[in-house]
Amino acid sequence: MDHPHMPAHGHTAGYSPVEWLLPALVLLAAAGAYLLLTRRACRRHPARGWSRWRTAGFLSGTVLLAVALLPPVAPFAHEDFRGHMVQHMLIGMYAPLAFVLAAPVTLLLRALPAVRGRQLTAVLHSPPARVIAHPAVALALSTGSLAVLYFTPLYNAATGDPTAHWLLHTHFLLSGCLFAHVIAGPDPAPSRPGVPARLVCLGVAIAAHAVIAQLMYGGFWVDIHAPIDQVQAGAEIMYYGGDIAELLLAAALVATWRPGHPRTARRAAAAPRGASAPA
Repeated sequence: MDHPHMPAHGHTAGYSPVEWLLPALVLLAAAGAYLLLTRRACRRHPARGWSRWRTAGFLSGTVLLAVALLPPVAPFAHEDFRGHMVQHMLIGMYAPLAFVLAAPVTLLLRALPAVRGRQLTAVLHSPPARVIAHPAVALALSTGSLAVLYFTPLYNAATGDPTAHWLLHTHFLLSGCLFAHVIAGPDPAPSRPGVPARLVCLGVAIAAHAVIAQLMYGGFWVDIHAPIDQVQAGAEIMYYGGDIAELLLAAALVATWRPGHPRTARRAAAAPRGASAPA
């Protein structure tokens, strides 16, 4: 950690409107695409329709991302480590949970023609997809990468380079979505383990978040160019904000859990690849 009077980031220039215009357009396009798929799915399957709660979840995730990527949070994150941590919580934990609970893959399977749906399902059943969706891999990409980010020069390098900064945001979002999907996602997941294994994985994530936040607060092994008080406040945001997000994820796991006989689960996993899960 740096001297208390050093600037928080490698650049403190004003936040240009161009920097938030593109994210705003992308978020609007994503929300519009989801609503379009919802309409198409309802037309293809009028008897089944689509859950308004799923739609509300996706739109909520879009709003959370907008809060993180647009003013006033985004300029604050450029200048203050506390703002960065708020941004990280929103992009990497809260928005992903909302997106995953919106069941976008199930929606896409319902909206696509049967041939395209079978192709998408084949990709989801492929060996690379099974490896990526393994709980250990999802845990390493989401939680494990935090140690690499904050205990190496990576954070300082990323905040000093706009391209690296956006790549960091992208990693937070995708790894957060992957972890939420593995733990509590309602979308099809052929290689997803049972509830006990997912609870263990979630417990490891909670413990790892707590340890990283405590080490950060104490200044142990941390390589962050920011004032000490900002780093400690950021550690507190990570500690308490992460706990709330992980409690919400645990609640989602309980809410989406559908207990059944093991044979039934095995038959469902071996079902024809054109099948899709209910919303």
